[in-house]
Order: sequence, then structure tokens, then C-alpha cells
Amino acid sequence: MEFIKRFAYEKLKASVKPGKVALLYGPRRAGKTTLLEKLVEEQGKKEVLFVSGEDVLVQKSLSSQSIKTLRDFIGESKVLIVDEAHTIPQIGLNLKLIVDNIKGVAVVASGSASLALAQDISEPLVGRKTEIMLYPLWAKEITAETKNYDLLSNIDDFLVYGSYPEVVTSKNRDSKQQYLMSLLGGYLFKDILAFEGVRGSDTLLKLLNLLAFQIGGQVSVAELASSLGISHGLVSRYLDLFEKAFVIKRVGGFSRNLRKEIAKTSRWYFYDNGVRNAVIQNFSPVDVRGDVGPLWENYIFMERLKKAQYTGNFANRYFWRTYDKKEIDLVEEKEGKLFGFEIKYSPKKINPPSDWFEAYPNASFEVISRDNFLSFII
Repeated sequence: MEFIKRFAYEKLKASVKPGKVALLYGPRRAGKTTLLEKLVEEQGKKEVLFVSGEDVLVQKSLSSQSIKTLRDFIGESKVLIVDEAHTIPQIGLNLKLIVDNIKGVAVVASGSASLALAQDISEPLVGRKTEIMLYPLWAKEITAETKNYDLLSNIDDFLVYGSYPEVVTSKNRDSKQQYLMSLLGGYLFKDILAFEGVRGSDTLLKLLNLLAFQIGGQVSVAELASSLGISHGLVSRYLDLFEKAFVIKRVGGFSRNLRKEIAKTSRWYFYDNGVRNAVIQNFSPVDVRGDVGPLWENYIFMERLKKAQYTGNFANRYFWRTYDKKEIDLVEEKEGKLFGFEIKYSPKKINPPSDWFEAYPNASFEVISRDNFLSFII
């Protein structure tokens, strides 16, 4: 597959420094290995040792906690790249030993599951690491060579099939569907099922299926537990694992002034629309679907999140809803200011809830539709 220029790549390259560790996170199949291979190509193969954490021999050496073993493993290499680093026990401690004791070595570690990688790495590597997040393709990466034409003319396809690199570069819809179903069957649960206490993919898939039909709505953990026949605590744990494995993203409710504001429930979005539709096995065109609104909201939310991550334009994100059902889909809190956004597929004038400006008179409100979404996500 032709290399697609990714915004995370320049940050990754700049983070390769002696005595430092660059951590590349992201969903499985989002393109992390491709970026690492590109890095090897540009750094020069003689300078780089590129290994996979899934190799048992690599696991043995890189979990040894022996400086001599680690030094022998690295040899004369100046850059150590460890793909699938989260599969190696005590990887954070061992990488700390490398950068602290083997002079002149830079380390790059990638992982698809932050639940393992972050726990094992973050604490030992405080002050020694840079974190880079890689999502499925951002809209700006897709439009970089096409001057927005592909995105504008095929926006409905992105709502249905999502933005994984191999999906975007597939030539026909059948191949897109086959890829997404194989992703669901072979990769999506791989990290989570490795953890003790996870019952099996059937329960996980049923949970995702329930979430897939509640995009943009408040999700009750108690109702999910009742539907699945498992405990409230187990549902909460599975939701946490899915979020840490980059399958779904949680958004909490915003509340500052009104007693009637809902703040204790959550909304959940999928990292990719294609994965969401694979879960419910529905790849029907937009014009015959009844869930276009949720698909649009999911797409816009995630593209906005990618924009923030890649441009450094960070904000706290919430939804806003009152008990009498007045709501705003997305609230961003940035530099002490509030920005409200209603996300609608069909362009039409919508008045903001009166309670919004009564409670927050200095806040703003805007409708994001097909007429103006490009500036919002790019």
C-alpha cells in the first residue's frame, strides 16, 4: 500500500532522541507499523534494530531487567524500535534501564492497547518519554492531495465505512466490508481477551452492539448489565477496557450552574464509523438508513478529536443535557470559555436551548452540518 502522509509522523521523527523513548499509541491497524517501517527506511537500517514484541525471543531479552542482556540485544544499534511493545512483561522498566544505562540509544515503542502499554511504561519513564497518538486517517490527511474533493464527494461513504487506511485505499465497497469484518473478527478483541476475567468475545460483541445503537444518547450501565445478564461492575470494567483499547471513547455530561443538568451519565462514540457498522453488520447506503444522525455525530466528534490531537488545540469535551431533555451534542471548554455545538446531518436553522445562555451567558452556540463541517474538522 502506498505510504499516506500522516500528521503524527513528523512528531514521531522529532521524538527520536538519544536517552528518550517515543511512545506511539493507537488502535490496531491504524498504521503504526507502517510509520515505524518508514522511520527505519529514513533512519537507515544499519542504525536501527526493529523488533516485534510478539516474538518470544524478543520478549525474553526485553523483559530481562539485566543491563548486560539488554546491551547485548541492542548491540551497535543507535535506535531500538519495538512494535507491539505492550506484549512484553515489565517493558517500561526495561526501557528505562536502556535509556539510563546505554548511552546514545533512542527508543521507539508502539502499542495498540494503552491499557497495558501505559500502565507498564508511564510510571517508569516519567521525564523520559514523548507520547504520540495515531488514529485511523484524519480528514485532513485524506484531503491533503485531493483539495477536499474526495472527502466532499464521498462523505457518505466515510459515514458508512470509516477511515482505516486499508478501507480508504480499497477500490470497491465489497473489499471495504470484508476488511472491516475481518478487523472485527481478528483484531478488535485481541488485546482485551488477553486479560484475565474477560469471559469471551460473545459478551464483548453484545456489549458493543448495544452501544452501537445508543450513539449520541445517554448510556445506562445498569441497563446494559441487565440486558447482558452480567454485573454492573463487569460492564463498567469492559467499557473501560474497550476505551483503553481504542475501540470506543467516553464523553461525560457538563454541569456547572443548574440543578437540572445531567452530569453523571455518559455518551460513547466509536473510534471509527466502519467498526461501528461492522458490529451491527449494516453497511447499507446512507440514503436508506435510519441512523444517519448518529453516524454523522460519531464521525464529526472523532474527526474533531483527531484535529485537536494533531494540532495541539486541546479542550475539555462534554455533552450538555437537562432533565427536561434540552441538550447540546458537544460542549468544548477551552481557556475558560464554553463553546456549544449541535451536530446535524441536514443543514437547517436550530435555535440554542434558552437554558444554555441563561446559565452560561458568555458561551457560544453553532450548528455543524454538511454546509460547514470541513472548517470544524480540518
